[in-house]
Amino acid sequence: MNFKYDVIVVGAGHAGCEAAAAAANMGSRTLLITMDMNKVAQMSCNPAVGGIAKGQIVREIDALGGYMGIVTDNTAIQFRMLNRSKGPAMWSPRAQSDRAKFIQEWRGILENLPNLYMWQDTVRELIVEDGRVCGVKTYMNVEFRAGAVVLTNGTFLNGLIHIGRTQLGGGRMSEPAAFGLTEQLVSLGMEAGRMKTGTPVRIDGRSVHFEETVEQKGENDFHKFSYLDYKPRKLKQLSCWTLYTNESVHDVLRSGLADSPMYNGQIQSIGPRYCPSIETKIVTFADKTQHQLFLEPEGETTQEYYLNGFSSSLPLDIQLRALREIPAFRDVHIYRPGYAIEYDFFMPTQLHHSLETKLIKNLFFAGQINGTTGYEEAGGQGIIAGINAHIGCHGGDPFILGRDEAYIGVLIDDLVTKGVDEPYRMFTSRAEYRILLRQDDADVRLTQKAAEIGLAKQDRLDLLKDKEALCDMIISFANNYSIKPQYINPGLEALEATPLKQGCKLIDLITRPQLNINNLSELVPSFRQVLDKLPESRKEEIIEAAEIRIKYDGYIRREQLIADKINRLEHIKIKGKFVYNDIQSLSTEARQKLTKIDPDTIAQASRIPGISPSDINILLVLLGR
Repeated sequence: MNFKYDVIVVGAGHAGCEAAAAAANMGSRTLLITMDMNKVAQMSCNPAVGGIAKGQIVREIDALGGYMGIVTDNTAIQFRMLNRSKGPAMWSPRAQSDRAKFIQEWRGILENLPNLYMWQDTVRELIVEDGRVCGVKTYMNVEFRAGAVVLTNGTFLNGLIHIGRTQLGGGRMSEPAAFGLTEQLVSLGMEAGRMKTGTPVRIDGRSVHFEETVEQKGENDFHKFSYLDYKPRKLKQLSCWTLYTNESVHDVLRSGLADSPMYNGQIQSIGPRYCPSIETKIVTFADKTQHQLFLEPEGETTQEYYLNGFSSSLPLDIQLRALREIPAFRDVHIYRPGYAIEYDFFMPTQLHHSLETKLIKNLFFAGQINGTTGYEEAGGQGIIAGINAHIGCHGGDPFILGRDEAYIGVLIDDLVTKGVDEPYRMFTSRAEYRILLRQDDADVRLTQKAAEIGLAKQDRLDLLKDKEALCDMIISFANNYSIKPQYINPGLEALEATPLKQGCKLIDLITRPQLNINNLSELVPSFRQVLDKLPESRKEEIIEAAEIRIKYDGYIRREQLIADKINRLEHIKIKGKFVYNDIQSLSTEARQKLTKIDPDTIAQASRIPGISPSDINILLVLLGR
């Protein structure tokens, strides 16, 4: 066995899988080390991928040449496009996945990738020489050497599980915690902290009275996560179910607060504000008489259900009593209770935008170790860390995405510039350029970039070029085809659209809210002939992409102008040009924050909390600007 690699990835969660696959696909001899090879890409909490802003990240991972979208499409048991009532900047794909098949699919990919090897073990120590990482040592006393190491430890670093007053060491239920790495990194000068997350009870579907719930069916149109050619969904499509808590439930939960780790002082670390536990909900929103819950299937054939909205670390008997106050759960049987887990993370301001640590050369962090929460946020960091770990070994400029290029760029810039004071979760509101960062155009934004560094392969480039050419064909026809009122007005009136008073171009009709390419193609035979030239497997995808470009052209152009203006500041480099503590004209807070973050550019400096416009003006004056 060869113990020398280019890249070692520690941890095979969503960040680790994407990191290892990216490094291997770019040509690095890569080793992925995991505690349990049967749980790669384990969906530790919700058996779902995507959602508001998160779905955009998954499409970006796919556009770059990653695998989360492909695996999700192949294991989906329900798919929905969220936020359809809003503009396309807010549309977000989401899928329920079969938890077990998700793992099988990922493992099948990883084990068959050239350059990628796996080892089942736990890393206890990094090998660091002269400020550079050189490898790892494991609990089995095996030493692996490498040019770069990516840590994706999830919730395993000194992980501690809480169920009421019961405490169990572990990174997940029934899985051991990892010790040694936090202590070593702190001894080398890195700043660590503790965070908390939680997961709900798992329910036996045979004990649920589904007649007391409301069915929530999925969608079965062309939408999916991967930009690769459309394939019909492989698995049986299942429903989710909605239901509500009530006052009786809340009374039972309140009776257990004295034994809640969240409220008796047992847990001191920071929890996710945007995904509160059920006990936090009844305390924070004491006036609410009910809270919505979602009962979500864990797989195509299993009876296990995930109760979204009922995360808890209350004692087992309290959780069970509270559940039985809900009519649908009056006879409920559970597989395991909800629990909270505390774990170590490292303040992400200690990272470059490449996700390399500032302190140790060629050591990269990705996922919950950086204070984030969510599979999608982890996968997005993982693919960037894997790319840059490969580059760190073989040379080249770091691969960094801007805030106007990807939600992944927003995510990483927020982490390294602002740090975290709670588990970071992506929202569309965090992005300034939402109209540019839509779920439909991630391939246009990112696939060419990924191809240039050797990650996205020719098949993706070919699909992208075909899509762009076909979209241009539709838009060009609509721009040039003239419509006369006498031919189109009867059809417009049938669609309850205002008839024309004079001729216009077809594109002017497409921009109307109540009209679209499909219904206009029924009124304009020559337009239908153009659409008939589209490949059947991608026809709807291409029509949607073209229509968004037509309807939102003005908004897209305006936002791009704003992004271009701000990007000028991204090119004003300041790293290494100032000793901030010596600039007395800066505020005290600015001197402290700029010294700590050491931003690369004026634009990054302007995004640091506590840095005022006057502080930025002072720096520009000192630069002669």
